[in-house]
Amino acid sequence: MSRQTRNLPPLVPRKVAFDWSKTPLEWIPGQPFASHFVNEINLLLPAGEFWFCRVYNQALPLVTDPKLRDDVRAFMRQESMHARAHASAIEDYLHARGIETRTNTEQEDRLFEILLADQPFGRKLPKWAERRWLVFRLGVIAAVEHMTCVLGNYILHNESWEAAGADPTLLDLLRWHGAEEVEHRCVAFDLYRHLGGGYPSRYYLAAIAMPAVFGLWVHGAAHLMKQDPRFARHKPSVFRPWIWREWFRNSREGWLPSPLWIALRELPFFSPWYDPETEGSTEEALAYLERSPGALAAAA
Repeated sequence: MSRQTRNLPPLVPRKVAFDWSKTPLEWIPGQPFASHFVNEINLLLPAGEFWFCRVYNQALPLVTDPKLRDDVRAFMRQESMHARAHASAIEDYLHARGIETRTNTEQEDRLFEILLADQPFGRKLPKWAERRWLVFRLGVIAAVEHMTCVLGNYILHNESWEAAGADPTLLDLLRWHGAEEVEHRCVAFDLYRHLGGGYPSRYYLAAIAMPAVFGLWVHGAAHLMKQDPRFARHKPSVFRPWIWREWFRNSREGWLPSPLWIALRELPFFSPWYDPETEGSTEEALAYLERSPGALAAAA
C-alpha cells in the first residue's frame, strides 16, 4: 500500500533552523523534571533515526511499488533532518549549558552499530538470513514509528507547555518533529508489509521494541537529572521507583504524557486490523508544518 492508494498527499522533506542561544535548560518554567524528561528526546533520537535511514537504504532496491518507493525516499530525508535537528540541540543547547551527554549517546550508538547492525555483534549473516534480518529490523522501525506518532499527536495537542510560558524554540522543535511523525505515520508500516512482514512477527517485535524505548527514555532522563543538584540526591535510575513516581505525578499535572496513557495508545498496533492512517490527522499535521517558525526560518 502507498500514499496514492491511501489518497494521502505526497510527503514533503523540510529543512529547519533553530536558534538555541536563549533556550534555558528548564525550558518549561517551574517544571525541571518535565524539562529534563523531554530534553532526553534530543539524546535518544539521532542515532536511531540515522539507523532508520541506513536500513531503508537497503530496503529501497527491493520496493516494487513506485509510489511507496517515493514515500520511503521522502521518509528518509525527513528522518535525516530530524536527526540533524536534535543533534544540533545536543551540541548548541545541552553542551553549551554544561550537560554531559556522551554517556547516553554512546549507548545509543552501540545499540544500533552493534546489536542492530547489518552484521550483529560483528558476525556475518548467511545469505538466507539477510532478507529475514532486514524485515525484522523494518518491523522494529514500524513499531517505533507507531510510538512516535502517538507522541507526535500528544505534542500537537499539548496546551500546558505553551500556557506555562515554555521556550518557543524547543516547543517548535518538538511540534515540527511531532507533526512530521504524524504526516509519515503510514510509511514504516506499509514498507514492512510490502516486504513480507506479517502479523505474528509484528506482535512480538512490538512487545520487544516498545518497552525498550520506554526503558531507554527513562534511563537517559535519569542521567540528565543526576546532573541537576535538585534531583541528584534521589539518585535517579530506571531501576528506582522515584523516577517512575515522578513521571506519574507530572503526568497528572499535565506536564508529561502518562506512561499508562502511552501504553494504552500503543495497543492498537497489536491488532490484526491495525491501520496507521487512523492514528492521526494529516491535515492537522500539515497545518502546523506550514506555520512552524523553524521551517519558515530555513525556507527564508
